[in-house]
Amino acid sequence: MILWAVAIYMVVGTLIALYAKRGIKTQEDYFLANRRLGGIVSALTYASTTYSAFMMVGLVGLAYATGVGSAGFELMYLVGTVFLLSYYAPKFWSMGKEKGYVSPVEVFEDRYGKFVSTLSSIFALIALIPYTSIQIMGSAYLLGIDYTLAVLIVAFVIAFWAFLGGMKSVAITDAVQGVFMLLMAIVAVIWTAKNVAFGIPDSAVFPNEFWTPLRFASLTLPWFFFALTNPQVSQRMFVPKDDKALKRMVILFAIFGLIYTALVTILGLSLRLGTDLGRFPLVSYRDRVTPTLLSMMPEYLAIAVALSIIMASVTTANSIVLTLSSMLLRDVLKDRERIVLGKVFVVVLTVVLIFFALQRPGYIVELAVLSSTILLCQLPLILGVFHFKFGGRVTGLSTLTAGFVTAVVLSLLRVPWTSIAVFFVSFAVFFGVGLIERSKTT
Repeated sequence: MILWAVAIYMVVGTLIALYAKRGIKTQEDYFLANRRLGGIVSALTYASTTYSAFMMVGLVGLAYATGVGSAGFELMYLVGTVFLLSYYAPKFWSMGKEKGYVSPVEVFEDRYGKFVSTLSSIFALIALIPYTSIQIMGSAYLLGIDYTLAVLIVAFVIAFWAFLGGMKSVAITDAVQGVFMLLMAIVAVIWTAKNVAFGIPDSAVFPNEFWTPLRFASLTLPWFFFALTNPQVSQRMFVPKDDKALKRMVILFAIFGLIYTALVTILGLSLRLGTDLGRFPLVSYRDRVTPTLLSMMPEYLAIAVALSIIMASVTTANSIVLTLSSMLLRDVLKDRERIVLGKVFVVVLTVVLIFFALQRPGYIVELAVLSSTILLCQLPLILGVFHFKFGGRVTGLSTLTAGFVTAVVLSLLRVPWTSIAVFFVSFAVFFGVGLIERSKTT
């Protein structure tokens, strides 16, 4: 039955994509929906791009396994995002409209030079492959068929819609899917409360063995700055049609995010309470908590909730693929005219994601945080564009390289404070090299 539901979902989404492809003539049309999205659609595409399989699979499992620290972890993201959007979104929107930026790292080019924007795009590509692959992994776990075949089906949906209609297609499908995601999270919590348990278990204390202060700080630091460092969401600051739509986007996203975060974390905590009470099986691999819950639900309800998670995964993944395609096209190849190469990149990137997802590289939450940790190297450069007048090409290259190398090396060594190190190394290099570079030019 789930395959029939996915098939219907694919047909409806494809019809939307075919509708959206009409009138696409420029890269601005394809990658930014011609900067003409209203506030409600902008908010829902932002929320759907942000809240993915990470939430209903990864965060449910994290709350189940580690307790209330998971709620604080995700709320730090929400607080950071709303704060950063409130201040920086109008600046990004104005700059993008005035200078015709399409790729989110084009903001670096005028300040730090073309090579910096190119290097930033390459690092973003490397960082976002694991994060995007977890969207495919999360959906594939739910289809109940051969994992490889499930990965191929989900990847096809992701690529096809982005290929056909670009941002307009993604935004419209995001709006529909965002509402459905929220409704199904409510349904899942209500069913769990009636049939398993509702509440917070005694074991869900903070801090605990998992949520030490150091781990909490290390995981939440890149999450707090997600809105600026992750290009798939920073690009969405360019798409509202006017400043009123932009303000509405921020307000509505804040409301959506608070409700969705509360629902997802209470679901995971309630399931853990159910385990303690003997009403829910003990699940050792936390990414299997949600699939276990679905196996207990009536089939029609399980299919609806599973489909909402697949929708969340697809919306995030095709948004990332589309954004990375714009970055490769405009920042690496420096092609500001053609659309066809952007569509080619959509296909190529999806093939890479398939390969990565088939490896099943690790827990969903940790993979998501790893991506944002790597992208922290961009933070000083973003803040430099708006707040500091020193620093040029050498500063940009040094900051990106030092932060990226620190993130990769310490992650491979499994150092628990990796993101903290990346944060301080990136800023230290930015200020150190920037001040030296300024002194040599004055």
